Amino acid sequence: MAKRIWDEKIVNARGRKAQPSAESLAAAARNAARSGLPPVHLWDPPFCGDLDIRIARDGTWFYLGTPIGRRELVRLFSTILRRDGDAYFLVTPVEKVRIRVDDAPFVAVDFDIEGKGRGQTLVFKTNVGDSAAAGPGHPIRVERDPDTGEPSPYVHVRAGLEALIDRKSFYRLAEIGTHHETEGERWFGLWSGGVFFPMIPSRELA
Repeated sequence: MAKRIWDEKIVNARGRKAQPSAESLAAAARNAARSGLPPVHLWDPPFCGDLDIRIARDGTWFYLGTPIGRRELVRLFSTILRRDGDAYFLVTPVEKVRIRVDDAPFVAVDFDIEGKGRGQTLVFKTNVGDSAAAGPGHPIRVERDPDTGEPSPYVHVRAGLEALIDRKSFYRLAEIGTHHETEGERWFGLWSGGVFFPMIPSRELA
């Protein structure tokens, strides 16, 4: 018998709420995906505990320690992902489970350039099929390792969820960057969507 995820809580033979599984979450995500991205920000289900799903820094999803090889399943899970504070959850109308994210939940694997100079827009593509046009609503930020100074660039994708910009894309971004003064200091960075996003102080490139 099919699980009625949308209309009732899943219960086991003893009448208690069953522990959510990857299968039940996938079924809910599949149902919700029929009308676009699910409105996970509107749902307030009870917290059902932790599920052994982990998103590695390179964007690989693991379930019970094994990589999830089905891209369509990863995409489904990504549509019901929500960030609350510093924690990440898979959310349906009736259940909410916490998962582990090593860094950012997505990886920006490529980007297109629309326009030129200050009028350009950088449109990023993620490993789970989302796209984000960098600008006021989708800022780019760069974190620096306090020990090595190595940069980690991110772009906001949706609802507090970011994508780590992969190395090859970051190298391409560096090739089209420019210098601009912001907040009294000259920075090397990127224009997109009418906004300048600083990456590194210009003095460090001298």
